[in-house]
Amino acid sequence: MRLNINAWNLPIVGRYRPRSHLPCPHRRYRWGHWLWGGLTALAIASLSPEAARAAEQVSLQLGPLEQTVRVSDLETFAETGEIPESLVNLRRAFTPQLRDALSRRLYIDPSVADSFLDQLLASRDGEMLVEQLLEALPDSDIADLKAALYLTLHQADGLSVLGFLRVYPQQALKIDAAAAANLTLQLNLAHLQSRILNPLLRQELAISDPEAQRFGVSFDPSRPGSHEVRRRSIVLNDHRRRRRIPVDLYYSRNSRGPLVVMSHGFAADRRFLTYLAEHLTSYGYSVAALEHPGSNIEVLAEISLQLSPQEVLPASEFLDRPRDVSFLLDELERMSRDWGYLRDKFNTREVIAIGHSLGGFTALALAGGELNLRELRSFCQRRRPLGRAPADWLQCAAGELPYSEMRLRDRRVKRVVALNPLIGNLFGQEGLAKVTTPTLIFSSSNDAIAPPLDHQLRPFANLPGEKYLMTAIGTTHMSVTDIANRNSIVGQSTLMQEVMGPEALPARRAVQALTLAFTSQLTPQAPIYKPFLTPAYVQSQSDAAIALRLTTELPLKVESAIAALHNSQQHLVYAPPPDSETLVGRASRQLAQFKSWLRPPQYCIVKLDRIFNNIPRKDSLRG
Repeated sequence: MRLNINAWNLPIVGRYRPRSHLPCPHRRYRWGHWLWGGLTALAIASLSPEAARAAEQVSLQLGPLEQTVRVSDLETFAETGEIPESLVNLRRAFTPQLRDALSRRLYIDPSVADSFLDQLLASRDGEMLVEQLLEALPDSDIADLKAALYLTLHQADGLSVLGFLRVYPQQALKIDAAAAANLTLQLNLAHLQSRILNPLLRQELAISDPEAQRFGVSFDPSRPGSHEVRRRSIVLNDHRRRRRIPVDLYYSRNSRGPLVVMSHGFAADRRFLTYLAEHLTSYGYSVAALEHPGSNIEVLAEISLQLSPQEVLPASEFLDRPRDVSFLLDELERMSRDWGYLRDKFNTREVIAIGHSLGGFTALALAGGELNLRELRSFCQRRRPLGRAPADWLQCAAGELPYSEMRLRDRRVKRVVALNPLIGNLFGQEGLAKVTTPTLIFSSSNDAIAPPLDHQLRPFANLPGEKYLMTAIGTTHMSVTDIANRNSIVGQSTLMQEVMGPEALPARRAVQALTLAFTSQLTPQAPIYKPFLTPAYVQSQSDAAIALRLTTELPLKVESAIAALHNSQQHLVYAPPPDSETLVGRASRQLAQFKSWLRPPQYCIVKLDRIFNNIPRKDSLRG
């Protein structure tokens, strides 16, 4: 097999064509998909005269330079790390990183492999992926590529680069080095951005001597308070929206001050931040942690593998989640008047909204953030599939919302804490400018689910007024959730290695302290807690593995780096804009789009581990 790399062969991606979405009942055809996928792979393989031959060599070409490499030599390098004599001329290219890439494998459940690939190749994302692969393999055709993908997915040792080469139905395979490097960069994008930003954030947000500042208080705000924590679970029914909303109420004998409302992330539940709810309650605050039907843990109840974000997360959830909180506040206000010993324990006139991941979006929408569907749709139509993090993909579910009904603000929300928020392009460039409440954003430097660049750092820069950014360098998406979540599907996901155990304790303690200090700014105790909302205090809570930083404004060097990374990302992972189209074509496209808005959202139920763990991403490859 030969591999040829052409440095000037730039990717050309066709115009986006919106696809209609099948209703939920199409899951009954899943066995048909599985059977058809297997028969297709066998048919393609049997019709290709070279399919039974394993690739023996590849030819790498970069402009006028070309080098032939035996696959057996690549296997030797992957197994031993030793560079064979035939590869001495390419010694500089055979790095530990290349060996790691050749050695990693992605394990996919064979029972869903064919169905997954069928749905992927039938989607627009699949079309773009095939186009990119054909750019990297310029002498290949679609039939050979699909045959190799089907056969590779069924290998007992998992999906790998070398496994793909072994079954590719060509003896001479040509690889375009520039296009292949582009694919590699897309697969590593979040990791590469973190490697650039982490040392910069650590250095530029640091203060010289955090221990030198005396905080003027005699207590540790990260330790439990003196109030006894009580919890009561209730279920609220919003008959108009047909929503059944479970709620855990936390309170103490002498609850006071504002009410804290907690919103969980996608496919989570109201217990995801239990440790934080109990901590705030121990200081006398009341907390209401609600569960959002339609985007909670129960969406994993049925085994299904969907590749459209709208079929995983109904578009209406982006409206219903903030409305769940407003409904909760209405009900608490109504019921608390007649609750006897719970009377007046839930101050619904002053509310702190705390949200994790998709709950971070929920909190910001309640604070006045306005969705910008035009910018979101442009992003979702042009972003290439390999450059998407899970949050990039999931936010596109909102693209089917109509332009109306965007008023989600609840003026009872006075402050917002957004932990690893999923923001991306949901609010566009201007939507967050409408958020006038003080806001605290927490960002994990190694978050591969909602990468910091697009989901926390750039949105933070767009926020007006009083704001804080806490960065935890060395943590991941789930680091600030309750430690019990280590046993959850996301906690054990092969998508990435989550930092959730005792090693994440400094981040959780800092979140406890800052959230308490932030909430207390609405009380007479505000001056006592103000010293904890400082860079000195936060940095003093760091340890050898996790560096903690706090800022109210991004330094110029950080802003410049964010802008540079964003601009380079635009060129790397975005398809070219659509070609000019005729008036009739434009009108037809807009009419089709208008019809799609009129379709009611589909409440499909999916399996999160199948969604995240079975999508072939480099982040999930393991040795």
